[in-house]
Amino acid sequence: MPEQKKPTRVRERLELKLPVRVRCRETADFEWTEITRLIDVTPFGCGFTLKRPVEKGRLLHMTIPMPRQLRVFDHVEDQYRVWALVRRVRLIEQPGNPTKVFEVGVAFIGKHPPRSYGADPAKRYVSEGETPDSFSAVDDWVPPRLTSDDNRAHTRHNIPVDILIETFDDQGALVDKEQTVAENISSKGAALYTSLNVPIGRFIRLTSAEYKLTVHAAVRGHSIGASGVPRIHVEFIDRDWPL
Repeated sequence: MPEQKKPTRVRERLELKLPVRVRCRETADFEWTEITRLIDVTPFGCGFTLKRPVEKGRLLHMTIPMPRQLRVFDHVEDQYRVWALVRRVRLIEQPGNPTKVFEVGVAFIGKHPPRSYGADPAKRYVSEGETPDSFSAVDDWVPPRLTSDDNRAHTRHNIPVDILIETFDDQGALVDKEQTVAENISSKGAALYTSLNVPIGRFIRLTSAEYKLTVHAAVRGHSIGASGVPRIHVEFIDRDWPL
């Protein structure tokens, strides 16, 4: 009796190296676009690489010449325009190449973003059980809860680490940089004194010559220190700080 082939799973990942246009709004006033290629794709999500950092929980808008049999809507359009939730981000360092690449995995959430996205594009989203299987559930997703200063999940250490802050424009070119010091730091984030005006939601690059380390971070808040010096509060998004 001839062996029967197993039916192809709906969620099976297909290695289609299709071009894709990725748009990210870091804040209400700042966004960037990058053209890249898919690594793999299913009707429910895809993987690709970016030269720009993103973080888990952010929403991206994607334009893909997706095969129509893989689409959930817009079957007659030339391009598939779909919103996606970042589910994973992994930094890839290439030996001998200073350029860093981020491997990103996303879940498609539908033709439109949640209503709350318009008011705050820097909002992060999660779903119950981390399994967004239906597009109708997207408006039920809520931002992660933030811990209070008195109940931090990761202990802050009052270590004055010298750090270089760098910001970039929508083309990825360096705009501002400042050599400063951390007021406190943990494995997941830090408070940094700075005179730079970096809005909440923006991604920045931090480099420490002392630690021989470069990390990317998202700005989570602003405050004024006891000495009257402004500071930003950041969360590391691509790796932990080695304390």
